[in-house]
Amino acid sequence: MTLIDLSHRLEHGVETFPGFPAPVMRHHITFEESAGQIAAGREFAIDLITLVGGSSTYMDAPRHMNHRGDDIAALPIDQLVDVPAVVVPAPSGGRREYLPSDFNGLDITGCAVLLATGWDEHWTTPAYAQSSPYLGPAAARQLVRLAPAFVGIDAILIDDIEDCEAPLREAHINLLGAGIPIVENMTGLTSLPPTGARITAVPVAVRGVGSFPVRAFARMP
Repeated sequence: MTLIDLSHRLEHGVETFPGFPAPVMRHHITFEESAGQIAAGREFAIDLITLVGGSSTYMDAPRHMNHRGDDIAALPIDQLVDVPAVVVPAPSGGRREYLPSDFNGLDITGCAVLLATGWDEHWTTPAYAQSSPYLGPAAARQLVRLAPAFVGIDAILIDDIEDCEAPLREAHINLLGAGIPIVENMTGLTSLPPTGARITAVPVAVRGVGSFPVRAFARMP
């Protein structure tokens, strides 16, 4: 068995989405301050992390787009652990938008559908937030009918990042409205085979929150 990490590192000061605050990591108790609180010659630190839920590689739950929707803690764990993967390559012909035809003939019910755009090569560069591939509204509605376990993408947004003025966020609305979580900012998806991998992507069980970072990885037989 081989394990393949599909997550970007969560790092101090590394911005995920333009305009959103980057994670801030500092000590609440430093190693030096721990002296006298533990046996002689021993030390410890307590870390304090401040971040937005959509930091690094993260999952959206229905609550992200609907205040009545299930939060991160309510996501069924069997929907997120050791799920068979179907990897869908980037749209052909220079298209940015995934269309329903890109999913024709794929058996994706109960699977993790992974949109392997290759856009993760731009991570932490200005290009990452520009003109990335995305799941079109018609394709999102088709995925809802096919009922995957969750949908992931190795780009900044599953919707069109260029749709900036009063964006509709159709992919988010359709998928999350059907109880299908979304994982954004994945990495390494182009290294996976079309089928055969099994995917785990689990966030901390945080109540009242619609998005939170995950550690996503693939298990290859």
